[in-house]
Amino acid sequence: MGLNETPSAERVHIGFFGVRNAGKSSVVNRITNQELSIVSEVKGTTTDAVKKPMELLPIGAVVIIDTAGIDDEGELGRKRVKSTEKVLEQCDLAVLVTQSRGELLESEKDLLELIKARRIPFVVARNKSDVFGFGENSDTEVFVSATENKGFEELKNALGKLAGAEKKEIRFVADFLNENDIAVLVTPIDASAPKGRLILPQQQAIRDIIDLGASALVTQPEQLTAVLESLNKPPALVITDSQAFSKVMKLVPEEIPLTSFSILMARYKGFLDAAVKGAEALDSLEDGARVLIAEGCTHHRQCEDIGTVKLPEWLREYTGKELELEFTSGHGFPDDLSGYDLIIHCGACMLGDAEVKSRMLKASAQGVPFTNYGTAIAAINGILQRSIQIIYK
Repeated sequence: MGLNETPSAERVHIGFFGVRNAGKSSVVNRITNQELSIVSEVKGTTTDAVKKPMELLPIGAVVIIDTAGIDDEGELGRKRVKSTEKVLEQCDLAVLVTQSRGELLESEKDLLELIKARRIPFVVARNKSDVFGFGENSDTEVFVSATENKGFEELKNALGKLAGAEKKEIRFVADFLNENDIAVLVTPIDASAPKGRLILPQQQAIRDIIDLGASALVTQPEQLTAVLESLNKPPALVITDSQAFSKVMKLVPEEIPLTSFSILMARYKGFLDAAVKGAEALDSLEDGARVLIAEGCTHHRQCEDIGTVKLPEWLREYTGKELELEFTSGHGFPDDLSGYDLIIHCGACMLGDAEVKSRMLKASAQGVPFTNYGTAIAAINGILQRSIQIIYK
């Protein structure tokens, strides 16, 4: 990702779905003005989801996803269909591409029901209208022709209207600050820190703070006391990397609000309530309890990796139990969660809102407590109530 590119997690994810040979790939190529997907008369040409980050007016930064045919056949076909269904978990908007001029095919109806069940805003794009005839467009139905390149401005506008309705209004941190306030950001630089850059939540916090007209002071735990003493007045807020909670909580006076990037990210992604509730399960874990530690990205593991090294150590020390820990990363989140006693997710800064929400709801539906790194670490350090006080005041 370039320095000025919008992170994938902040882009609107738009999935294109349909049966084989409905013209999904042709529609994707027309709407993107790129040869993003292979076009062929042979059914099933698109085998795996094809993703492309780009700018799409009138929406802005998006990720376009072209998927395999939902009616694919055979064992490989079933795997492709399963993959297509998983893509739905990542989508903020969906486009069902069909050739039908009347009632949808049964497989298309089933797909539409999946989209509706996940409450994903959608548009039905009736392709090949040059052959079957153009009809009257509506908010959820647009007539297009990939062959003649017609109807795509209308399709973009329909998607733009849906994207506007879904637009996130919540700020990352600025709604807890006022103009000219000072926020201190504690960012440890150790073996697990990315070389030469800050992690995404730290970047988001800094940008949100300066957009407000406030100031962000960035420091490491070792310099925090000196920074606080150098200020003429206490900062409005201290935000720390979760792994430094145990150090930072001792250095920041009680009267100064304190939270973490991970807790702010859980709020930003819309699952902080669930994370706070899920953290209560830490106190009821027994020997042999199965805990899933899930990360949204697939970075190179360091010797002091927080997810696979530090957090497991803190969990065992806090609970005093022999826990059975399992790990996932990237998009490899299990469908069956019923065997777990607790799920601890990363801050999910690299995942879109739809995918994070899908994971949370999946855990809730199966009765499994769901929390995240920052909330769990705050609970382990006995500082959870203090760290969420500014959010729930």
